[in-house]
Amino acid sequence: MFGLKFIKTQPTVHLRQYVRGRLRREGSGLAFFYYAPTTALVAIPLSSTEASFIFNEVTADFQEITLQGQVTYRITDPAKIAALLDFNLDPSGQGYASDDPQKLSQRVINTIQVLVRAELQKLPLRDALRSSDILVRTVATGLSQANDLVSLGLEILGLSILAIKPTPETARALEAEAREELLKKADEAVYARRNSAVQLERAIKENELNTEIAVETKKRQVRETQMDAERAVQEKKNQMRTEDMSASIARESQNAQLVDLATTNARKEADAKAYAASALMQAFAGVDGKVIQALASTGMQPDQLIAAAFRDLAENAQKIGELNISPELLRELLNKKPAK
Repeated sequence: MFGLKFIKTQPTVHLRQYVRGRLRREGSGLAFFYYAPTTALVAIPLSSTEASFIFNEVTADFQEITLQGQVTYRITDPAKIAALLDFNLDPSGQGYASDDPQKLSQRVINTIQVLVRAELQKLPLRDALRSSDILVRTVATGLSQANDLVSLGLEILGLSILAIKPTPETARALEAEAREELLKKADEAVYARRNSAVQLERAIKENELNTEIAVETKKRQVRETQMDAERAVQEKKNQMRTEDMSASIARESQNAQLVDLATTNARKEADAKAYAASALMQAFAGVDGKVIQALASTGMQPDQLIAAAFRDLAENAQKIGELNISPELLRELLNKKPAK
């Protein structure tokens, strides 16, 4: 009524009231009545603003990629931005009189795109796809030093790059290459595993052969030891046999000497007996046989005398007509024990 109006702002809105071109009041969360025909209101939001962006850029190897991210910023100096951009409210006080507030996000995004493009043009495709963290740090540093944003009194609260994607054709080519690389690594792993298995098998075979060689060596040593023991036993036996033979030879030599001595003695004894017999025969050469027989019977036993009598009877049997021998005499002769 009559141009008098009331306005109330939130604590996150900095309001500046100009009356006839002069700053009348300013602050956050103000509420007051004003006269519309002579008043200009400037409302600057102080809350943080999020802006999403999508860029299509080219890498150092001329490959097109799509970068998607988000930036968060806020106005820290309302006076600076009010001097450069139009944040005036329309006469109704419900909206802005220009589109500068809507263009502020695009200004920030444009600055981000310039910084991102400068970095991506230094990187090949593969490095660019993995450079989100590097881009965030580099672009955030660049935004804090960007003159256009500093002059507007803006503060960058956060920057994040959500995705960096190549074109579908390039993605398929990279996937195929990566798949081939994975298959190659899988083949290399299979080869390495088989090679390891072969090496282990060879090591096992070598260990088995070494074990067999060691066993055979031990067997040979045992056999050599046994042969040495057998040789020592055989040498001992040969030594004992040689000693036995030497003893036998010595004994036979002594026996030979004994036989020679016995033969010599027997010969001498026979010569002595022959000489005695010859001398005896010469002594009895002229003596009657009856006398010799009588001398021979001297000292005989009764049975010997009876035997001599029977011999004489037998020699003169042709001269004897009848001879009677009593049974008692025969029994006595048969039962008589021979003289020892």
